[in-house]
Amino acid sequence: MNKPKMATEKGVPSNSRVLMLLGQLERLNGEAMMRDVETARQVTTKILHLIQTQEKSGKEVMSKGSSGMEVILASLESSRDVQTTLNIMYILSELLTVGRGRRVGVFVSKGGTGVLFQILNTANKDMPPSEELMLQLHSLLAKVGPKDRKFGVKARLSGALNITVNLIKQNIQNTKLLLPCLQVLRAYSTNSVNAISLGKNGVVELMFKIVAPYSKKNTSLLKVALDALGALLKSKTNARRAVDGGHVPVMLALYLDWHRNDTRHRYMLIRKGFLVCLRNITNIKLGRKAFIEADGMRILYNSSTECLPVRTLDPLVNTSSLIMRKCFPKNRLPLPTIKSAFHYQLPHVPAAGPVAQLYSQPPGVDDVVDESDDNEETEADTDSENEEDEKDHGTANDDIETDLNKLHPKKSPSRLFEELRVYERFFLELSEDFQGYNFDCSKSASSTSSSLFSSSSSSTRSTRTIIVPTAQALSPKHDPKPSSPEDHNSFRGQRAEPPPPPPCGPSPSLPPPLTPLQLDTIHLTKDQDQKEEAGIPSPDGHKTLSPFARPPSQGQVIEQSLARSLECVSLEEEGRLNAEEALKGVKQEGSPVSATRHIQSPLLLGGIAARRVGGGGGSNWGSDCGSEGAEDESVEGAVLEVPDTALLLPLHDPDLYVEMVKGTNSVPQYAEVAYPDYFGHVAPTFREPLLDRVYGVQRSKIFQDIERLIHPNDILDKVVYDLDIPSCPVIEDNGESLKFNSQFESGNLRKAVQVRKYEYDLVLNSDINSNHYHQWFYFEVSGMRVGTMYRFNIINCEKSNSQFNYGMQVLMYSVQEAISGRPRWVRTGTDICYYKNHFARSSIAAGGQKGKSYYTLTFSTNFSHKDDVCYFAYHYPYTYSTLKMHLSKLEALRTPEIYLRQDVLCETLSGNSCPLLTITAMPESNSNDHICQFRNRPLIFLSARVHPGETNASWVMKGTLEFLMGPSPLAASLREAYIFKIVPMLNPDGVVNGNHRCSLSGEDLNRQWQNPNPELHPTIYHTKSLLQYLAHIQRAPLVFCDYHGHSRKKNVFMYGCSVKETVWQSNISATSSDLQEDLGYRTLPKILSQIAPAFSMASCSFVVERSKESTARVVVWREIGVQRSYTMESTLCGCDQGKYKGLQIGTRELEEMGAQFCMALLRLKRLTGLRNHQHLLDLESDIIGTQSKVVSSCPTTYVMEEDEPSFMEAIDYSAESNDEDGEPENEHAGEVHDNPDHIDQLSDSENNHRE
Repeated sequence: MNKPKMATEKGVPSNSRVLMLLGQLERLNGEAMMRDVETARQVTTKILHLIQTQEKSGKEVMSKGSSGMEVILASLESSRDVQTTLNIMYILSELLTVGRGRRVGVFVSKGGTGVLFQILNTANKDMPPSEELMLQLHSLLAKVGPKDRKFGVKARLSGALNITVNLIKQNIQNTKLLLPCLQVLRAYSTNSVNAISLGKNGVVELMFKIVAPYSKKNTSLLKVALDALGALLKSKTNARRAVDGGHVPVMLALYLDWHRNDTRHRYMLIRKGFLVCLRNITNIKLGRKAFIEADGMRILYNSSTECLPVRTLDPLVNTSSLIMRKCFPKNRLPLPTIKSAFHYQLPHVPAAGPVAQLYSQPPGVDDVVDESDDNEETEADTDSENEEDEKDHGTANDDIETDLNKLHPKKSPSRLFEELRVYERFFLELSEDFQGYNFDCSKSASSTSSSLFSSSSSSTRSTRTIIVPTAQALSPKHDPKPSSPEDHNSFRGQRAEPPPPPPCGPSPSLPPPLTPLQLDTIHLTKDQDQKEEAGIPSPDGHKTLSPFARPPSQGQVIEQSLARSLECVSLEEEGRLNAEEALKGVKQEGSPVSATRHIQSPLLLGGIAARRVGGGGGSNWGSDCGSEGAEDESVEGAVLEVPDTALLLPLHDPDLYVEMVKGTNSVPQYAEVAYPDYFGHVAPTFREPLLDRVYGVQRSKIFQDIERLIHPNDILDKVVYDLDIPSCPVIEDNGESLKFNSQFESGNLRKAVQVRKYEYDLVLNSDINSNHYHQWFYFEVSGMRVGTMYRFNIINCEKSNSQFNYGMQVLMYSVQEAISGRPRWVRTGTDICYYKNHFARSSIAAGGQKGKSYYTLTFSTNFSHKDDVCYFAYHYPYTYSTLKMHLSKLEALRTPEIYLRQDVLCETLSGNSCPLLTITAMPESNSNDHICQFRNRPLIFLSARVHPGETNASWVMKGTLEFLMGPSPLAASLREAYIFKIVPMLNPDGVVNGNHRCSLSGEDLNRQWQNPNPELHPTIYHTKSLLQYLAHIQRAPLVFCDYHGHSRKKNVFMYGCSVKETVWQSNISATSSDLQEDLGYRTLPKILSQIAPAFSMASCSFVVERSKESTARVVVWREIGVQRSYTMESTLCGCDQGKYKGLQIGTRELEEMGAQFCMALLRLKRLTGLRNHQHLLDLESDIIGTQSKVVSSCPTTYVMEEDEPSFMEAIDYSAESNDEDGEPENEHAGEVHDNPDHIDQLSDSENNHRE
């Protein structure tokens, strides 16, 4: 038999001694080795000596191109002499000890693992087997096992499991042989099938014989034994064996023994080994029960508390925390039902879906918690769970739309034009001829704002009491006398009549306008001096700059002014001081009377004395179950002196706000006005950076929660506010508790429970006609002590992650601060974190999944003022009444050049009007050319606030509206360029009633665009009809944009629609004709990324997902044929790039974003208005740059990943370390917090619900 010669690597001398010996060994292989045993021994001994004494010899054997490893393995396989075999194994041991695993990899790839198992089987047949040979074999296997992925399978198939187990049993006192055997057993046990097989053979009980109390001897052996036992206990069957064998209290006792004796913390890994075993045992219900019965909670709590001061013991504290959270008994949410505390009967119930299930739920069913409070479903083996998780992660792209028919616009209209003709009345500007209109008149266009909102309030004004802030609320000296509940409810049952239809066109006979204010100088171009006379034009209305003097041929001038103005629109720091200085002036001595508002108490509204509910200090007007409006004389004369916010906020008027509240219909029939909405909000001048996360904050909060179980006598568990007691939600006490209130427009707080003296659990209300969506909160707190740190826990959050873990803070509004001249919301709160808690979430609330838990948002804060009234909110509130007030004030700002019309698009379920705005520039004259240009302007369609909890969308919309109505030349150019159709609030009912996501129908309105119901979804139905009408008359909008807020990402960004990018992501086959697409959809976001500091192009996505096919963005793109159809998402948190990097976002930045959106539209007009189409494509290609190439190579463009840096401590959001199940409606199951110790699959229903 001719064997190949020993190969040598280039550059290695052929006369190398070790290579010569290997060649000699190669010739001895086979029968020759058995015949010439002595020579084989000598050659292998020499090779071993060379490798031990010369480092280069080992390198020569393992070098690339060398066949040395093959020769060694072939010799090992054919050797029948024990000494020769041992020599070869010593050689292998020397070779594999160095090389950082690469050499082991080579060994495995050459089939070395199989050879070792073969030798093990052969050696086991000798009676007795050679101890030295077994020692070396297992030492080698211990080195190889972790590097061979198929190690467990090879071991099982070769029969090696039993050999190793028998060896352990026979040598339990022989520590020299026992150590490598346990190391190999640890490698075997990582395979779940092997673990179950070994458990059946009694290996679990065997391991418990090896683990021992504290000793300084054989610590390496004990560490390996605990590792092996921990791997075995991952199997549910083995965990049950451990519980049945009574080993849980034994493990706890051993852990405690090591904890007490290891005072110098030298054996932390052994202590962690015990905890890992306990963690795996408690993955099953029986294990948790045994742990609780063995007083495990107290043992781990006390030991962990002692470990906290030592930073290096954090792994012990974290693992203990995981075990305790897992074993913490699931608590019932302190509610009678998870359905909303408010009920609204729908005109008809949908045939299917969550709302239908809600209405079909039998009475008496407990929907708060399941019968079993434990989650049996999660008790599968961890290995199989991990495989499932990986499978889910791998198929994250499943949501991408792959049906090419759905990726192209519909060819045939979905509705007949006869049905849509009624919407012609909302587009009077397309047929208006302005004949008989006097263009010299001081007022050029009419508005229906007065008829829009005031008429709906007139029907209720005579009977409905609106409670507004007065001085009484801040005075602790006066307690009002109680009144009857009948008086308190006297306004109930009133519904506003539909407002009369708006006038059919501009009316030339209106009175002179109010003084128009230079909005740009106040809100946008803050670098100008506000004291300039030009900032406030004279009452005749002619002080404003007229864009009509500029001939249209001066396009280049516009372009230059556009470029110059980009910095002006950006809010510079020095400009922010103006409002602050104005506020300071209020406090100065000798300040003019006009700078303050004197509110006489009681304030008469419609002839009825107004009362204030939930006041600070010792008073509780109205909140104490209907207190009377009769006050004593000293109270009657009280005056609340507050800054006149109208001077600081030109669009805010407290008195007008109250008038608007009167015409707002709510399900709970709110009769109160919250201070922040009444006084208004002036953006602070100081920066509010993202909050740095304090190390260990989540852990310390969790330990405080665990203390509730350890020390139950310390828990007060006292209900202080409860909306489920409608007659008296505020529970009276002796003044030792805070007072809460949420009974005002957009308020949301269902229940407050005092758990410790300065700690409160808060429960949010579900959306009406729903049993979930807990995120938006807005409530009042009073009766606080100055300088005391209070902790608030919102305990029924549903999302698995939140920006509160990444620097976001809650918002607080202090009435005392407002009275002192600082009416503003400020970011507040320390020790903020968001984590999974021990409150059970029923399968009804979790979409059928059992064993889910709620999440806690916790924050701490102290109060600076005595007798203060403070408000907390998820984000800057913007109520429906605020919108009505702003629209009314905007009308007063209109100049003769502006065409503004306000229509009532429709009425909502509860009778609130949905306003529709039309804004453009008046024609220069009624000549045919000017009228033709007026009618043929492209349309821009904007909408916002379909999700009530995304209040930032309204602030962006406010910035857009103010810019559009502003007197600047750029605003005038924009009005001349486009006709704007704007629905500023698509979901008034949801906003009014404090919902987070739904309307009164209990449904997400942004999932109803495909087939909206005119009764249940009137605003969506009629908005879509407007767009369908435009499509029919060949006037589809150039741009459609729906403003939203995003709670999981930073910055502002857009979602758009692209066939090409969707196909790129889905790997479906498509022809070149299918992929033909104008890149114009990227132009607007690219412009925004260049001019808006908060905007991030990198966060944008243009992929169409199946789960989003019913959203406005996708439906308008597909059915109306609008290529530039977008959702613009604004962060609720802050920015991680650009000018605002590291800062939390505020109303100033949000309004700026709205203005920048207008600027981008103006630049878009310049691009799309070019006559040379090829030039346009070149421009757009230049704008787009290489972005499309990046997208095509990125497999997760559409995935909304958190993309946050790791923290020093692991943020573990689940009660278990690695088994967080995905939400049922999960769209993107691929969010992973990047930490090597705790890799949590953070799935979130929000991504599926995002738009």
